[in-house]
Amino acid sequence: MLSRLAQHRLQATDPLRLFCDAGGLISNGIDLYQLLQQAVSYVSLILRVANPADLPVQAPIKFELVINVKTAKAIGLAVPPTLLALANAMID
Repeated sequence: MLSRLAQHRLQATDPLRLFCDAGGLISNGIDLYQLLQQAVSYVSLILRVANPADLPVQAPIKFELVINVKTAKAIGLAVPPTLLALANAMID
């Protein structure tokens, strides 16, 4: 899919960082590492003493914006400096 996007010079976003690591343009979504840490602590509480019905529902607490600058250059897209300043990570 990514090769077709690049071939037709199309921009695409995805909620997972893996998309940018594979050559996608922009990812804006949850931080999977942080989400897994939350899940581990939740399971740990359940295995120790907590009743799952008594625990609150948890939502992701950390989000990240990743921009693949290399892909942007390859498709001839100029990423605004203000967007680059907001990014948590850039892939060159």
